[in-house]
Amino acid sequence: MPKPLILTPALLLIACGSSGGASSAAPSASDLSQNTDAGAKPIPTVPENAPITNIKNIPATTGKANRAETAPPFKIDTIGRFDAPFAMAFLPDGGLLVTEKAGHLKLRSPDGRVQEVAGVPEVAAGGQGGLLDVAIAPDFSRSGTIYLTYSEPGEGGSQLALARATLDSRGAERLDNLTVIWRSGETGPGGQFGANILFAPDGKSLFLSSGERQRFTPAQDPNQALGKILHLTLDGKAAPGNPMAAKGGVEAMTWTSGHRNPYGMVIAPDGRFWEVEMGPRGGDELNLIKPGRNYGWPLVSNGDNYSGQPIPDHPSRPDFAAPVLWWNPSISPGGMIQYSGAMFPEYKGNLFIGALSGKALIHVVLGGDKATAADQWDMGTRIRDLAQAPDGAIWALEDGGKGAGGRLLRLTRK
Repeated sequence: MPKPLILTPALLLIACGSSGGASSAAPSASDLSQNTDAGAKPIPTVPENAPITNIKNIPATTGKANRAETAPPFKIDTIGRFDAPFAMAFLPDGGLLVTEKAGHLKLRSPDGRVQEVAGVPEVAAGGQGGLLDVAIAPDFSRSGTIYLTYSEPGEGGSQLALARATLDSRGAERLDNLTVIWRSGETGPGGQFGANILFAPDGKSLFLSSGERQRFTPAQDPNQALGKILHLTLDGKAAPGNPMAAKGGVEAMTWTSGHRNPYGMVIAPDGRFWEVEMGPRGGDELNLIKPGRNYGWPLVSNGDNYSGQPIPDHPSRPDFAAPVLWWNPSISPGGMIQYSGAMFPEYKGNLFIGALSGKALIHVVLGGDKATAADQWDMGTRIRDLAQAPDGAIWALEDGGKGAGGRLLRLTRK
């Protein structure tokens, strides 16, 4: 079997320029019944449905991943409570940073004490917006640098912002030197920020997921940063070796396009890049991400609009990259990890995905570029994010919406 693509600039340039390279052509005018505004001005409302296309539907027949729910094979303990938490990240000393959507960053010490971190940026809280992801820089032990994503308030509405700061945790917990290093550039209404941060294996760049904000067509507009996975330097600029680096602007930053609401991202030890995203009504996806590919939203999806208006399934447009797995009915995926710990050796190399509406923990077995849905464990509550603890336990954040409460759960061997 050929070796998988390893994420280095030299190989990226070769892969993106080779025959059989996967860049899909931009949609033609006849593909969309709505036009996008390349100027990306604020918009007053979000549309109800994806644009109607002239594509004949070919139903998807493989890859459906829904499984019968079973009891979790773990011991589950509540070890903390937060208010509408969104994401978490472990520090080298075993401490845990947790974001709360209202705009609070909490530091949980290894002994369980929780303190608020000062110096957090102002956020546009509400709905799916607020303080979102938190990530620890690869050189954190030396620099103390962390990264945050959030919905930044502005004229005409909010936009996704990526900021960098230094964490001072020597007794007066605060963020110093907070700097916004990237903005989506499209203010306005809509949720679905994506906002997940993933560092490249060499620690010299990062990937940022940017949702399409419930606006549909920006995911296919190369001049808008919405509905994309972006590859950036640690300073928030276009990373060298990107598929369209020579074009400048948003295109130079774009790794992949055609995404709806990409949440979880993982780069496996073999170099393969996996991403999970929320579809519309049904059609949640696990994708194998390859540079330059277009993943089809909103022209194709294995789900339909919330109104019931159909969307052509992925096989209807084979030029777009199809999901490896998909869920219909929806599970509403949140965070995702690839397990590598010692507590559960039987799960090493496997994916775990939190499910919100599915109220489940999803277990996926990887084998090269294949993925098999193995288990759908009933957690009885909405799971927003996951993290692997230093001892190999799995920690899960309960979503704080709709009365769920925001518990921090620790999953260990029974």
